[in-house]
Amino acid sequence: MTGIGLVGAGWMGHLHARAYARLPHHVALADRPRLVAVADAVAASAEDFVVRYGFERATTDWRSVIDDPAVEAVSVAAPNGLHREIGVAVAEAGKHLWIEKPVGLTSADTAAVAQAVHAAGVTSTIGFNYRMVPAIARARRLLAEGAIGRLTHARFRLLTDFAAHPDGGLSWRFTRAQGGSGVLNDLAVHGVDLIRFLVGEPRTVVADGERFIPRRPVVAAGASQYSRGGDVYGDVENLDYVSVLGRTTDDVIVQLEASRVAVGDQNDYGFEIHGTQGLVSFDFRRPGELLVSAGDGYVDQASSVVAAAPGDGDFALFQPGAGNPTSLDDLKVSEAHAFLRGVAGGEVAPGATIDDALAAARVLDAVAQSMDKRGWVDLA
Repeated sequence: MTGIGLVGAGWMGHLHARAYARLPHHVALADRPRLVAVADAVAASAEDFVVRYGFERATTDWRSVIDDPAVEAVSVAAPNGLHREIGVAVAEAGKHLWIEKPVGLTSADTAAVAQAVHAAGVTSTIGFNYRMVPAIARARRLLAEGAIGRLTHARFRLLTDFAAHPDGGLSWRFTRAQGGSGVLNDLAVHGVDLIRFLVGEPRTVVADGERFIPRRPVVAAGASQYSRGGDVYGDVENLDYVSVLGRTTDDVIVQLEASRVAVGDQNDYGFEIHGTQGLVSFDFRRPGELLVSAGDGYVDQASSVVAAAPGDGDFALFQPGAGNPTSLDDLKVSEAHAFLRGVAGGEVAPGATIDDALAAARVLDAVAQSMDKRGWVDLA
C-alpha cells in the first residue's frame, strides 16, 4: 500500500482525502492508498480527518508528515503562501507530490518546486481539476481532429460570488502573504491552464483588474472565505476581478475573465471556442454536456448538445452511459488516479504536472506586468 500524507485539512483537503478513500471503489488497484498522516495548523481540523477518513495520526506540524518513513506520497492543500516551502520539502525528501494550484505566489515559487521535483525524479500532479472533466476531454479531441476547422478566437470565464458579500471574512485568500494576487492565481490560473490545454500557448497579453471590496471584517485563523466577520476591519490586499486579452503562438485571439465577486453567478465557469467551421462550448454547471457546431454550413449552421460518454477521459470510471454527469469530487478522484499511476509506474503522471503549473504561472506574471505597465506584454 502507498503511504499517503496530507497537508491542509480545509475544504480542499477534504476533497483530496475523499478522492483517496473513493479511488478503490472505481479502479481495481494493485496498490491501494494508505492514509497515514494529516497536518493542519488547527489541531481539531486535523483530528477530524482521523475520525472521518481513517488517517492513522494527526499533527499540527507538516514537517512531521514529510519526515514520516511510512509516508511515500504527499498531498498539499495548504494556503498558497506555503506551497513553495512544503512542495520543495516534499520533493527533497524523495516523496511524490500532488499539490494544489497555483503552487506558490509567483512563478519563482513554482520554479523552485519544479526544480526540486525534477532533481528528485519524483512524480508530480497539480490540482487543475477542470482539465479532468470528461466533456472537456472530448472537446480537446474534437479540436485536435479539426472538427471546427482552424481555431480563430475563444473566450474563457470563471465567474463566481463566494467573495461578493461585503461582510465576507478577511480570510487568508485576501492577503498577499498567503493569497498572492487573489482572483488571478486563485481562479484565472484555471482559465490559463484550459487555454493551454485546449487552444495553445499564450504569446502576448494585455490585462486590467480591480479590487472592488477594499476592506473586510477580520475573522479567526482558519476561517473560510464564506465566513462572516465582526466589527474589526482590515484591508483586502489582492484582486477581486481580472480581464485578459491575448493571442496564442498560433495567433488564436483569446479572452479570459475571472471574478470572485460576481453577484448572481455561482461557479459560472466555461468557454466558447470558435473555428472557421464551427464552435465548441462548455458550461461547468452542465458538466456532462458540450455544445458543438461543426460542418460546412457556415451561416445558420445548427449547434447540438453532445453528452459525455465512456471513452471521454475517465467517464467510464464513474458511469456506464451518457447522460450521467460527473461531479467536482469525481474530478479529484481522477486526479488521485493519475497521481498514483505516476507513483506506481515511476513515470510522469498523466494529469497536469509541475511543468504545466510553471507555464501557467509565467502567464500570470505577464498578466500582472501588463496591469502594472498598462500595456501589452510578450511572453518569452
